Amino acid sequence: MSKPIDDPRILRGMEKQLRLRRDCLNAGEKSIGWKVGFGAPAALERLRLDAPLIGFLTDKTLLPSNATVSLAGWTKPAMEPEIAVTMGKDLTEGSDRERTREAVASLGPAIELADVHFPPDDVEAILAGNIYNRHIILGRTDSSRAGCVLNGLTGRISRNGQELPPVTELQALTGDIIDTVSHVADLLSMLGEKLRAGEVIIGGSIVPPLWVEPGEEIHYTLDPIDTISVNLR
Repeated sequence: MSKPIDDPRILRGMEKQLRLRRDCLNAGEKSIGWKVGFGAPAALERLRLDAPLIGFLTDKTLLPSNATVSLAGWTKPAMEPEIAVTMGKDLTEGSDRERTREAVASLGPAIELADVHFPPDDVEAILAGNIYNRHIILGRTDSSRAGCVLNGLTGRISRNGQELPPVTELQALTGDIIDTVSHVADLLSMLGEKLRAGEVIIGGSIVPPLWVEPGEEIHYTLDPIDTISVNLR
């Protein structure tokens, strides 16, 4: 039997979110995986959380690299460079670290575009709205990184041709990725869902969110795996 969810904010918010997900799937969208957010230490403390929040991903929000995205009507758009974890095996609640590691098939870069259209201070509302998700872009994945091998990876971000400082501590803001994968599997199991082989988890931004505006072009490289980009209009 699944464990109870201790935080009623998370229980109520996830119940609403999963209803939204079911509505999306019933309307013809296809599930591609899950996302986490608010996992940085400062965000966890501010929202009184023990672990990141979880949202869902469908093919409706998936864009190709170098896509052009209109920000018309958005309130506070943000771009987040992330690491995408592709699952090679189903993962159930209570899996130990080694089993979780063995379930990770590959790693690659991901870009998430979000619109923070209300203040991020209400956990239930954040979850019910699927953590502000609007679009994602996924790059190639590297199966030699199975088991979540991060050694030698560097995050490189270029904003309008200007290089930002490279990111070598890829888990400094996201927390441990294996722990994140376990958390996703555990929470989904508690809610009657399942983390499945073939699904992707995007693990949170490796830098503080980049608040963006029309006219920007952003490139993100998870070096040496792949480079992806987005044009904002």
